[in-house]
Amino acid sequence: MIGQAKAPAALQARGGWAVANVRSLRDLAIGLAVVVVMLSPIYWAVVTSLKTELQSFSSPPTLLPPAPTFAAYDQAFHSQGGALATSLVIAVGATAIALVISVPAAHALASFRFRVTGLVVLLLLVSQTIPGIVLGMSFFKIFARVHLLNSYLGLMIADSTYGVPFAILIIRAFMLGLPRELLEAAYVDGAGTVGTFLRIVVPLSRPAILSAGLFAFLFAWGDFLFALTLTTNNSITPISLGVYSYLGLHTEQWPDLMAAAVFAAVPSGVLLVVAQRWIRGGLATSGLKG
Repeated sequence: MIGQAKAPAALQARGGWAVANVRSLRDLAIGLAVVVVMLSPIYWAVVTSLKTELQSFSSPPTLLPPAPTFAAYDQAFHSQGGALATSLVIAVGATAIALVISVPAAHALASFRFRVTGLVVLLLLVSQTIPGIVLGMSFFKIFARVHLLNSYLGLMIADSTYGVPFAILIIRAFMLGLPRELLEAAYVDGAGTVGTFLRIVVPLSRPAILSAGLFAFLFAWGDFLFALTLTTNNSITPISLGVYSYLGLHTEQWPDLMAAAVFAAVPSGVLLVVAQRWIRGGLATSGLKG
């Protein structure tokens, strides 16, 4: 009787294990299919950038370059190298501005219980739904009066508006989970409000700050609307605007165009791979706090 009772239990356990394996394989297949679809444009851009102009027009198209060449990368580097440096300067400046504003603001909203705190958080959420073209037109009128058109500072300020609301929400959510006893003990020991913020709150909130800073950098790096709206000449050309103008000038030179696109994607891709540990930690912890 005992052996007969154990047999169905073992079969049931084995059947549950088989069902779990089938589900895992199904989820893996779906995940791989989604990844292939998402990465196919990047793959095609890389493959095309390694072809000659004649090979890029071959029919049917080849999935691999017949004879890989880096001539397109050499051409793209010489034509868009300055635009890459310009985007790097603007993105770093916009990230710095966003963090200087968002970190103290997040601390204030997390630590001090104002009556309007809920309203401020709601307005931050609403601000992210405002169409960029509305902000672009407004910035154009303001910057024209204060002589910030066609300037690095103007683009830094404009691009930072992408990251400030998002950074405040992410960092505030993380700071809400910091132990209040530790902050109160530091304040009682004489650290003061500013000392507690700089010595305790900021170091403990590093994962959220790094995550918010990374997204602020990516927002500024990929900006096209402000770059197009707030520049009226060719004195400052970010990479997004450089690729756009390159497309208009060399529509038929697909290898050169794809090489320029790869150049534009590499810095942000490398940054995401390097900082993914902090992104997971900061966003996962922030997502659990209200």
